[in-house]
Amino acid sequence: MAQPPDFANIDLHLVKVLYTVVSEQSVSRAALRLGSGQPLVSAQLRRLRALTGDPLLVRAGAGLAPTDTALALLAPAERLLREAETLFGPARPGRAFEPAQATLTMRIAASDYLDPLFLPGVVARLQQLAPQARLELHPLSAEFDYRRKLAGGEVDLVIGNWLEPPGELHLGRLSADEVVCLVAADHPAVKNPRGWTVARYLDSDHIAPTPLHPGARGVIDEHLALQGLERRITVRCAHFSLAPQMVAQSRLVLTTGRQFCQRFAGGPAALRIVKCPLAFPPMAYYQLWHERSHASAAQRWLREQVRGVASELAAPGTAKARP
Repeated sequence: MAQPPDFANIDLHLVKVLYTVVSEQSVSRAALRLGSGQPLVSAQLRRLRALTGDPLLVRAGAGLAPTDTALALLAPAERLLREAETLFGPARPGRAFEPAQATLTMRIAASDYLDPLFLPGVVARLQQLAPQARLELHPLSAEFDYRRKLAGGEVDLVIGNWLEPPGELHLGRLSADEVVCLVAADHPAVKNPRGWTVARYLDSDHIAPTPLHPGARGVIDEHLALQGLERRITVRCAHFSLAPQMVAQSRLVLTTGRQFCQRFAGGPAALRIVKCPLAFPPMAYYQLWHERSHASAAQRWLREQVRGVASELAAPGTAKARP
């Protein structure tokens, strides 16, 4: 007959080790996330194996894979950690957040389709109002599972644009922007605006961001697909901020928000903004967060600062500044 677990030998940190090791599927990566040494995490994993009666991680090719038991333990571990954060963390009832004295780390993942002045504005505001806090900025990429990162508390906010944001997350709308085309000054769309038809737009050489996950289209191509249309994408670029320079030296067309484009138009790059010959809905930008941080006073404050920066940049008369 199996003996019941000895709860005197289980502490909250051990639950965090369980969650981290199974999530990362790697002892070394878990040690980095936990700020611990690999030998210590290996010893804690041995304790967890003894407590659960399961290997938790097993060899799979060159790496490790979680067992069925380990996967089943992820959700309970995440709930337990979230409840502990409510009990003892900055979000606990009755504790006010004081940004000037805050020493916490704030983690934001954001796409680089945003206005180039947006993230610098967020950094400047947080440095001014919460000078002792630390800020980590993470890029959104095909390898970055932002839904899992939010659920696991590895990031606090995700900022980007989606035609339909994930339904299980909280969202706050930051801004909406007109969709336009950015082209070189000598592009046919500039020289002959009347000839810039839907057919010519679709048949042009387009540059588009690398999809965030396999099969993803992006908001522009999703909208085109709904109308039974498809453009010709000849360049996919994971570094969206470099796209304007690529456009300036080619016949490529970049279709995105006006706010992004206006930071690059004119000047020595010889770039021009032209209207899209077909109607796109406004490009909406959101900040997304998980239920686990919804009630946190610190996280509410962070979301307010992000929203404030977005509102300032979207206000009429905002200076056009090239990064």
